[in-house]
Parts: sequence; C-alpha cells; structure tokens
Amino acid sequence: MENVLVLIANPATPILDAAAVQSATDILVAGGAEVGAVDWLAPGVACDLPFEGPAESPPASVILPGIDAVVLSVEGRRKRLLVADMESTMIENEMLDELAEFLGLRETIASITARAMNGEIDFAQALAERVRLLRGLPVSRLDEAAERIRTMPGGATLIATMHKYGGYCALVSGGFTYFTRMMRERLGFDFDAANTLNHDGRTLAGTVAPPILGKEAKLATLERLCAERRLELGQSLAVGDGANDLPMLQAAGLGVAFRAKPAVAAQVPAQIVHSDLTALLYLQGYRRRDFAERKDP
Repeated sequence: MENVLVLIANPATPILDAAAVQSATDILVAGGAEVGAVDWLAPGVACDLPFEGPAESPPASVILPGIDAVVLSVEGRRKRLLVADMESTMIENEMLDELAEFLGLRETIASITARAMNGEIDFAQALAERVRLLRGLPVSRLDEAAERIRTMPGGATLIATMHKYGGYCALVSGGFTYFTRMMRERLGFDFDAANTLNHDGRTLAGTVAPPILGKEAKLATLERLCAERRLELGQSLAVGDGANDLPMLQAAGLGVAFRAKPAVAAQVPAQIVHSDLTALLYLQGYRRRDFAERKDP
C-alpha cells in the first residue's frame, strides 16, 4: 500500500490501544480508503496503519485524544539527514528568556520571543531587539543559564538511532553558539550553527555578530548539507517549532512541526503534539527494538 497512517502516543503514557486503532481505521474507511492490517512499532506507543486511497483528508479528520496521527508515503520513509532546531525542540527552554530573567526582563523578552516564533514580527528584528536588552549582562551568566537547560525527552535516543543507521545530524538554531556547541556535545550532533553573541570577555555588548542566522540561513544549511552529502532533499528530515523553521520544514523530505506555534502547525502537515522526540523515529518506520536507547542528559 502506498500510504501509511502513523499513530503515536507519548511513551510516558502508552495509551494507544486496539480501540484507538479501530477508531482510526473507521475514519479512514469512511473517507474511502482501503486499510491494511495494523503493524505495531511499539505496543501501546506507536503503530502503522497502511492504506490505499485519499491521503489528503486523514490528518485533519483522525483526531484521537492524546495521540498524534500523521499520514506519510510509504516510499522513502527513512531519512539520511536530520536538521533540528534547538530551543523548544531539542531543549525545552528558550535561552534568551533564561538570560533575560537575570535582568528581571523575562516577561518582556518572552513576549517578543512568542510573537517572533509565531511569525507576527520579523525574526531578525526581534532578535536584535531582545539581545539589545541584554547589554551589560556578565558573560558568567551564560554558564548559569546553561545549568537551567532541560533536554527534550527522547532527543538523545533520536540522535543515537539516526547515527546507528548511517544518518547525519545537524543542530541549527536562531539562538546562540554558546549553547548549541554545548548541546551538540551532550546530544551527539555532528554539526551546529547559530548566532554569536558579541562581548568583551566580561559583559555582553547587546549585539550579535552578522550575519544573523534566521529562517533563510536554516533553509540554506539544509540545502547545503544535502548537497555536501550528495542527498536529495527528499532524504532529509527537519524538525522545529517556530516561524523561522518554516522554510526548512516545508523544503525537507519530511518536515515535522514539534509542539509548534499555531502559525507553523497550520502550514506543516506532520505535527507532533503529544509524543516526545522518539516520534521522529516512528515516523520513519523504526520499531522500538531498532532504537539505540540513550538516557537524556
């Protein structure tokens, strides 16, 4: 069969059961699809429902509480390149917001961050505005902010499993190299790119070194890494949550909106809301027993 509906629950709450699968099957059949036998990728967590027929309507119509539902083509599911956003994707934090807290400006900067990530204001303008507010912050505060980093569940296993099967993993962030280099090492990424905070060794200057890494640079990095590794864009997987991720999500062979802002989720068919980052492995057809299990740092 040409298409597959992937159903995924959060591994921490493995609620995917036969009743949920039957509900999804009934919805597909009602939409005119011929549905094959369920293929369990992980009991209680993930399964494939292969089907023939309309592939456009199921993502919107298959709504099961606590379960992500994504329709994909069976052909070419496994990807050779992963390009991931960092903040609110590979980690739970927004690091500019963490730094702002040291100045009592978390709410001010967080509101700008939210508007930028939802595409309401220009990313480069928003970045410059937020970084300007950090002028004079001691560089030592970067270390303190780093201690607050909470890695997104499933990230370490995602990277290790991609590597196990020959994949290349890149971390591309509109945040700062100080933190991407750290997370590259912790999670095992092969490559990282981000913005560089200017400072004199003691305090932040309130600026970043040009050029600013925004949505165009993220897309360009995806395209360059594909070219360097002699891959088609269809062999790539991109994941992110914000408006500056949108071009790379739309260009990749599989773009995944991970717990994304509304403006992004509305434009990316593959959405993960409930599961952790291991969902990206199930989307590629990996079974739980295929995983290179790693504890999140």
